[in-house]
Amino acid sequence: MKYLITGATGDVGARVTRQLLERGIRPRVLTRSEEKARALFGDSVDVCAGDLGDPASTRTVIQGADVIFLVNIGPEIPRRDETAAKIAKEEGVRRIVKLSSLDVEEGLAIGAWHEKGERAIRDAGVPFTFVRPTGFMSNLLAWAHSIKTEGVVRSSTGDGRRAFIHSEDIASVSVAALLTDEYVGRALPITGPESLTWTEVAEIISNAIGRSLRYELLSDEEARARYAKISGSAEETEAHVALWRAIREGRLGAVTDCVERVLGRKPIALEQWVAENLSSFLG
Repeated sequence: MKYLITGATGDVGARVTRQLLERGIRPRVLTRSEEKARALFGDSVDVCAGDLGDPASTRTVIQGADVIFLVNIGPEIPRRDETAAKIAKEEGVRRIVKLSSLDVEEGLAIGAWHEKGERAIRDAGVPFTFVRPTGFMSNLLAWAHSIKTEGVVRSSTGDGRRAFIHSEDIASVSVAALLTDEYVGRALPITGPESLTWTEVAEIISNAIGRSLRYELLSDEEARARYAKISGSAEETEAHVALWRAIREGRLGAVTDCVERVLGRKPIALEQWVAENLSSFLG
């Protein structure tokens, strides 16, 4: 079997690639930067420089692949997923494992983009598995600066909860779906072990760094203005504001047992992730 990993230099994609290498599998990786891929994996992978936004390079990298780990982000998810799925069908790909989002089940914000991408893959007729994680623990690194400089955590999520998941669990479930057809035709909703408020997350980080932290509630308007400074587009900004509002309203706090059912162990707790990333939060 020939495995193609897209997004291979990203947090999850790199972990997927490493787990395949640990199993003696040499994958093909798609990246915009061959230099970055070589820095991560040396000569242990086959590197293809390209962009899923370009149909020609997408076809080139997909040719000869049996199984694809498909990663797309942002408002272009539906179009890029559709292009990849159509080409995969034409090239005889056996299976696509798409990194999707648990928010598909609410049909809002970023989840709405993934829902359209999932539909395009279904319509293309390629066997699929959709890995649907909840919020990534790694996203909490966005607080690092305000924690180090002000001792403050800010968000518009209020008392809403999120069952944050470790990227290693996302990668491990994805690898399980890549290596077997057991999960073909299924969506795998994966979460961390418990649903936490942002105040509780701040307390876990506070305990680890030995410093008191304060949670500051933002209005939607304040959250929008802050995110707009780093956002790629107004559409992306509004999607994030809608996501945080849905969390505040208690709509996205579900916990599932899917990680344990697939991997045979409990998902990694937030305390472990904080310990692994402690230096990011220390001044």
